[in-house]
Parts: sequence; C-alpha cells; structure tokens
Amino acid sequence: QVQLVESGGGLVQPGGSLRLSCAASGSLFRLYVMGWYRQTPGKQRELVASITSDGSTNYADSVKGRFTISRDNAKNTVYLQMNSLRAEDTAVYYCNAAITVVGYWGQGTQVTVSS
Repeated sequence: QVQLVESGGGLVQPGGSLRLSCAASGSLFRLYVMGWYRQTPGKQRELVASITSDGSTNYADSVKGRFTISRDNAKNTVYLQMNSLRAEDTAVYYCNAAITVVGYWGQGTQVTVSS
C-alpha cells in the first residue's frame, strides 16, 4: 500500500504560477510511474502529466509548454510546476502512483485560477 499526500493547491490569478507536491510513502517510489491528473465536476479525470522511473515525461496537449513534472527519488516526491495558469486549469488535481497494473491515488488538492 502506498500513501500519497498532495499539497500546494490554492487560489491564483490568471497568468500566475503554483507548484504542487506529492509525497509518497514506502521504499519503492523510484520504481513507480508517477502522474498528475485533474478533474472538474461532471467530467472524467484526465491525465495532465506523467513521469516514468527513468525520468521520461508525457504531457497533455493543453498544458505543454506551461507545466513541468519532475521527481526527487531521494525525497519520495513528485512535483508539478504550473506556469501561465488559465481559468480552464481550475480543477482538483490528483497524484497517482502506478506499477504494473496497480495504481494508487492521493486525496486531491484544489487549484482555482480566478481574478
């Protein structure tokens, strides 16, 4: 069992920045594919960005060039740096850890982009 705890969400103006963090428990963090997803009411959860154990990254088209995912295996933590935020980025952001067919979710953190 892996425990994931997200932090860093909040209210930010359009064009602003936030950095989300997700701290994971356990000793196998370095082996997990880590991902950030987001969800708004009435919509399916969507992948925002992911990073593999060897550091390869993948981004949704809507965030390319604005968001950056990174990981620190020594701290069991994955980050999502979000720049040039837009109103449409408003959502609950969830951290995910996956290995083979097993996945774990955090509790989510709210990001609101509004003036």
